Amino acid sequence: MNILNKRLDELYSELATSDQGLITAEAKRRLAVYGHNVLGQQETVNGITTFLRLFLNPLVAILLVSAIMSYFLGEVNGALIIAVLVVLSVILQFYHEHRSGKAAAALRKQVAVHTIALRDGIKREVPLDEIVPGDMIYLTAGDIVPGDGRIISSKDFYVDQASLTGESFPADKEADPGAKPETGITEMTHAVFMGSNVTSGFAAVVIAATGKETEIGKIANTLTLRVPETEFQRGIREFSLMLMQIIIVLVLLIFFINTYQQHNIFESFLFALAISVGITPELLPMIMTINLANGAVAMSRKGVIVKWLAAIQNFGSMDVLCSDKTGTLTEGEFQMVSCTDYAGEESQSFLHAYLNSTLQGGMKNPLDLAIAAFRQPAEAGEYTKVDEIPFDFVRRMLSVVVDHGDERLLLCKGAPESLLPLCDRYLDRMDVKPLTEDVLHNIHSRFATDSASGYRVIAMAYKPVDKQQTAFEVSDEHRLIFSGFLAFFDPPRATAGATIAALHELGVKVKILTGDNEIVARKVCQEVGIPVDTILTGLEIDKLSDDALVRVIGTTAVFARLNPVQKNRIIRLLQHTGHVVGYIGDGINDAPSLRAADVGISVNNAVDVAKESAAIILMEKSLSALKDGVIEGRRTFANTMKYIMMGTSSNFGNMFSMAFASLMVPFLPMLPVQILLNNLLYDFSQVSIPTDSVDKDYIRRPRRWDMKFIRRFMLIFGPVSSVCDLLTFGLLLYVFKANEGLFQTGWFVESLATQVLVIHIIRSRYSVLKSHASKWLIVTTTGCAILGFIIPYTPLGEFFGFVPLPPLYLAAIAGLVCFYLVMVEYVKHWFFARFGW
Repeated sequence: MNILNKRLDELYSELATSDQGLITAEAKRRLAVYGHNVLGQQETVNGITTFLRLFLNPLVAILLVSAIMSYFLGEVNGALIIAVLVVLSVILQFYHEHRSGKAAAALRKQVAVHTIALRDGIKREVPLDEIVPGDMIYLTAGDIVPGDGRIISSKDFYVDQASLTGESFPADKEADPGAKPETGITEMTHAVFMGSNVTSGFAAVVIAATGKETEIGKIANTLTLRVPETEFQRGIREFSLMLMQIIIVLVLLIFFINTYQQHNIFESFLFALAISVGITPELLPMIMTINLANGAVAMSRKGVIVKWLAAIQNFGSMDVLCSDKTGTLTEGEFQMVSCTDYAGEESQSFLHAYLNSTLQGGMKNPLDLAIAAFRQPAEAGEYTKVDEIPFDFVRRMLSVVVDHGDERLLLCKGAPESLLPLCDRYLDRMDVKPLTEDVLHNIHSRFATDSASGYRVIAMAYKPVDKQQTAFEVSDEHRLIFSGFLAFFDPPRATAGATIAALHELGVKVKILTGDNEIVARKVCQEVGIPVDTILTGLEIDKLSDDALVRVIGTTAVFARLNPVQKNRIIRLLQHTGHVVGYIGDGINDAPSLRAADVGISVNNAVDVAKESAAIILMEKSLSALKDGVIEGRRTFANTMKYIMMGTSSNFGNMFSMAFASLMVPFLPMLPVQILLNNLLYDFSQVSIPTDSVDKDYIRRPRRWDMKFIRRFMLIFGPVSSVCDLLTFGLLLYVFKANEGLFQTGWFVESLATQVLVIHIIRSRYSVLKSHASKWLIVTTTGCAILGFIIPYTPLGEFFGFVPLPPLYLAAIAGLVCFYLVMVEYVKHWFFARFGW
């Protein structure tokens, strides 16, 4: 029998707990026994396992097999060289990925989600991953359920468990101490499950299972909430497929040419394999990880915490930012300014508003806090709470039932458009009168006037109810008495206008998706410089087909009176038209949009489900932090693309050079171990690319993957590299009459120098005199080029099969390298003038 279906006393006994929860020492002991509350095993950032996994790379595995084969075939030195180079490459990758992983993990800890648990008889915040079986927790709207548990007590408790059951609507949950028959998860109304989120109400829950022992943990491999592939990851995948196709064709061609030339088949195989290693951008994952980690650390200094590193790339590519009005354009700190009746006179209904806000047991929103801070009525202590009907985003209302002597009242607070249709009377000073059309017209006019002044307006209503009635439902919210309006002011941020203008300069359009009415939205947007020629409301959107909506959302900047489904629809249609969409939100109703957007952005004080759904967390809800994040994302993208462009130009050219060399010379143009050494030094020279500066005009607009551009770049700059290699071949063979050792050494020196130095040419569309690389990139690239010239004169050079080059050889090769760099500079200017950048 499922433990959640047992009687409550049996459940307590089996879990060795009670309604008083656990003591801290016992919780720590259970954490050691059950492990952290995560889906699957948390991987450590460092450790032997992580290091060994890097050897599972197919190319690395093949090289190690080749080393073993070389050893048994008598090529001891070759086997040793291959093994050492492979290990050095893996160590290099492990070091940088480990350091980057630690930085990312430290940032994620800053925005960890907590839950309220009863420990040592005290309610306290506990990280979700430290919740253990037997914990007594308290859930309210916006919370994530941290484990499978049994409801002990609840009130109007609704849970969205679509991630587990696929249900379209939140499930109604309630406490029941009795035993239950074995049923499916959807029928277990007395239990909650890990990964669900609370949409309304509140409950006390005893946790019975955590981590991989939960229902969702058992099917973790098929989670529907898996992070979708980002736009940048799609580009990487397409690029890798394109490169793999080229590698397979050319490597097979070179292998058959060498075999046809009657070279040793095994050496020809190693030669072709080494070439495949040379052209493959195997450093790309490491370069990306370092880039992203450096970007994440830089963003954290500006108050932007990145939970998923891959989201940084999308942050830079984002060209549409969808945002709510509150807290982004405005300060998000409401101040109550008035409480008026239907005629605009001071109302006596503030007491009702105060009781509604302070006695409700759900999540306190900024409006509730503003009401409580306005003043405390002296008579508030005379009222006692009986029941409540929690807020939800469909009816947009909240009701509290109170007793005052012999009187029992239902006090309602909510959006005017939701509450007014439920009223049939109104309060005129101390008299209750029928709500006529004329009075209703005056009420709507008052609402429109206050909204046009930039105030957020909430309506109040009430009605006496039967003293004998103790439980209340949404159906009781009818035939209400309208008592007045509460007006709140949320001033626009002083920096909002400048930041929106800066985002516009960066090519990012800001669109406001708000639940507020269109009058307030227009007023605030006008003050911060957002065009409001047209405003689409949720009602109007529902009347439009997708095709019709697509035609207007591109030119519409403000959308008002939206519910979560309508927000989500707008985001998906923007993506469908080719935009990279960001969404910033902090509420329960924002979770679907945060998941649907290319980059979800939330704030550190957001509800749990919003923080978990977002990829990026702002420590402060400010558009200026977003602007900094966009710039950092584009810088990260730019440096990643530098490595790709450099690899596609020089490496692709080397493939052709190898093919020509195999036809021109009667020996291997470069030994396999020499190619691997070349590749190792080349890789080392590029690890500093993430530190490089980026031209200011490159980050002025969003950048996205363009496979056509990359392919064109490769097909033009690759042959340019081959031209220099062919000149080197001709010089070595026909001018210097070089033997095998001199040819291999000369080409090694020239190939390494051109590969590592060309990054200074192609890293910018400007000349090297105008755009300078970072000092670390200068150090690593020039250092590796110089090392390539020196190695042949050392004992290490003899070990690799090199021979010392005469001074005339060195001078000629240095001249060819300079010629190549100048040629690439001229081709670059022609290329960008012809094809853009």
